[in-house]
Amino acid sequence: MVFLQKQFYPLCIIFQMTMNTTAPEVQLLYDLSETTFSNSGLSSSTSSQSIQILCSLLDTFTPADVGLKEENPIDDEGHGRVARCTQPITYLHIHECDGFTCLPFQAFYASFYHVHKMCIFCFPTSSVIPLHDHPEMTVFSKVLYRSLHVKSYDCIEPTCIRESKEPGCPQVRLARLVMDKVFTAPCRTSVLYPKSGGNLHCFTAVSPCAVLDVLAPPYREDLGRKCTYYIDYPFSTSGNGAQISNGKEEDYAWLAEMETPDDLYMQPGVYVGPPIQV
Repeated sequence: MVFLQKQFYPLCIIFQMTMNTTAPEVQLLYDLSETTFSNSGLSSSTSSQSIQILCSLLDTFTPADVGLKEENPIDDEGHGRVARCTQPITYLHIHECDGFTCLPFQAFYASFYHVHKMCIFCFPTSSVIPLHDHPEMTVFSKVLYRSLHVKSYDCIEPTCIRESKEPGCPQVRLARLVMDKVFTAPCRTSVLYPKSGGNLHCFTAVSPCAVLDVLAPPYREDLGRKCTYYIDYPFSTSGNGAQISNGKEEDYAWLAEMETPDDLYMQPGVYVGPPIQV
């Protein structure tokens, strides 16, 4: 018990500081994440209380805290909607250092292999980040404005693999549906874990939106943390002989790996929020 108290004590101090300081929210997020993850990412020794403290801070974030302005609603019919669907997702780089990654909407990770990033992804209506995984990662996600649809899965353990009947997909892996819902700001921070909480997820922008993520540890292909994209198929397509321990067939799906989509359209932008003091 004494050991746990000693491990948790610095986090308590920082959390108290966040309640009494005039520092920008994004600076507080950096400081708390640095303390929580700087040594080895999110390990088994990181307590649920530490996770709750980080979530509580993220819950308070608004677009203004990272220099964003909520976009005005657009016409969902006719030419305006078609034009908006062709616009890219915008990537805003905030900060980079060792220890953890801080991203709004982890989609640009395939092109940025820095050890620690803080950045923002802003989404036009109907833009999509296809189903993808987070190997050995824990991810905190906070919708900053408007609405985002999230669909997530966890792979079944022990691994259940079948030969696929779908063309171009030699094998599929059984996964359980964890979430299929719309998050509308203001809303609580969600957390996924390496083996639970919906480690594989897909994002669809219901309206113009932005999402702030904290990843621990970050993607590193040379360390086995490569982002892989998937396509999901109904359980009935390859379910012959597979055993479901609980739930209904519609709660399960078969996942097949796919190449990075050609239509994942992104562009860099300029971050204009408060700078990070390291």
